[in-house]
Amino acid sequence: MLSMLMTTEYAPAEDRHELQQLLIHVAGGEREALAELYQRTRSAVYGLALSYLKNAQDAQDLTQDVYVQVWDRAEQYRLTGSPMGWLLAVCRNLCLTRLRREERHAALSEEEWDAIPARECGLDADERALLQGALASLTDEERRIVLLHAVTGLKHREIAALLELPLPTVLSKYHRALKKMRSFLEGDDAR
Repeated sequence: MLSMLMTTEYAPAEDRHELQQLLIHVAGGEREALAELYQRTRSAVYGLALSYLKNAQDAQDLTQDVYVQVWDRAEQYRLTGSPMGWLLAVCRNLCLTRLRREERHAALSEEEWDAIPARECGLDADERALLQGALASLTDEERRIVLLHAVTGLKHREIAALLELPLPTVLSKYHRALKKMRSFLEGDDAR
């Protein structure tokens, strides 16, 4: 599982061109395109929202808000940019606005971890619990970087732009996070 994060080259789960076309159709007022865009990208948007808000219900609500904003502002998307990066930037901005407004920083409970759809990660219950424990050993920023890379398939430079961090910082935090996760997993294996 951790080796998958370290060795597999992640291809984006969605084809960039198809997502671009969906955004063009959404900008043209096609509700079916928005529904398709939602189906194809909701897990990544929800995962990012959950990593910021640390509350399953708030993350679900914010995910819906993202797609309302996408409907209202799809014409602002530029074809030169990553469609997934644009969606996640919308999500990130809404999360930061909500956090500033509410100034909440609660811990992620077991119920909220369990709210992450099991079918989305392709792991059995034991592997999922182990991965959740390993992810919980990370700082919020490290967890965001790992999840953005692993779940959404974003490249490190795209993550750096999305999180407004220097690329070397993203790379070092990603590698530090993998070391922490490896240490956590090896500690569990030794028990």
